Amino acid sequence: MHNRDPLSSQQFQILLALTDVDRHGYGIILEVAERTRGALRLGTGALYTALARLAAAGLVRETERRDAHDSRRRYYTLTKTGRESLKAEVTRLETMLTHARVKGVRSAAAKVRS
Repeated sequence: MHNRDPLSSQQFQILLALTDVDRHGYGIILEVAERTRGALRLGTGALYTALARLAAAGLVRETERRDAHDSRRRYYTLTKTGRESLKAEVTRLETMLTHARVKGVRSAAAKVRS
């Protein structure tokens, strides 16, 4: 994964979950499920595979923090490169949305509000 490669929906949501606070895996799963109102539910296998790829790409890293109640929990943080990649992805998505709107394509929710 290069900085300019589009992020998958899963990767995007994981990075987004780490923008405001370091989280452990289960915390990421809960935050994504809550924020997406259950539209995206990450399984543990998929989450840790995605975290390993994001870490290998330098977008997240494991922190030194350990949970007082469960020392096995590993916390993850967004790196500077990860934050830049997330911002680049938001810009890419906004540009695609602008192109669709110029062509008159609207979401079902936008059509209801119009």
